[in-house]
Amino acid sequence: MSEGQALKETIIPSQFPTLAILTLVGGTVGGYITFSGGHRLVDAGITGEESLNQVNKSAVMGIGVAAVVRVFLFLATLGVVYAGNVLDASNPPASAFQIAAGTLGYKIFGIVFCAAALTSIVGAAYTSVSFLKTLFPFVNKNENKVIIGFIAVSTLVFILIGQPAKVLVIVGSLNGLILPITLSTMLVASKKVNIIGNYKHSNILFILGWIVVIITAILGARSLTGIAALWK
Repeated sequence: MSEGQALKETIIPSQFPTLAILTLVGGTVGGYITFSGGHRLVDAGITGEESLNQVNKSAVMGIGVAAVVRVFLFLATLGVVYAGNVLDASNPPASAFQIAAGTLGYKIFGIVFCAAALTSIVGAAYTSVSFLKTLFPFVNKNENKVIIGFIAVSTLVFILIGQPAKVLVIVGSLNGLILPITLSTMLVASKKVNIIGNYKHSNILFILGWIVVIITAILGARSLTGIAALWK
């Protein structure tokens, strides 16, 4: 596959694997990720219209860096496969690094994946508990302990279940199913004066947001059979 064909398939794909797309979208912007940055900003006291520039800068930087890194990782893995190599089904990302750079590449992947995993663990636990602390005073008073307990339970579940590659796909696809719900909720809230005050949300972003809701909802509906099969 040439660079031009890779670009063409990115914009106008010849195949449309709904479950794979839903998993990638869900793993990127689904689930807790939709709220984690906002919750952290609120806890840090960065709120109100006067902080809008700072919020926008943080959001654009986060989205931009994530997008660039994902594109580079995809192209690097594509190069490995295009060269005729076969990825290990039990751990495809790690095998791509190992094939490309040997043992050193494998170890570099371990470091990168560990850093990514730690940020995801902390982000998911923090955001989940930040929801609960608004409902339960006990959680609010013992936030740090509850977060630690959340991580401990999640670790135990992972140890008992195993199959990291399969779990990653399942979680990504489930996050993709959640995305249209969370995004539509935020879009509705963006027009509620009692929630946002005098802030005027961009109509263009509002319309684009609903388009994303519709697309991800359709992807989710078409992927339900594939998601069910993952649990077997």
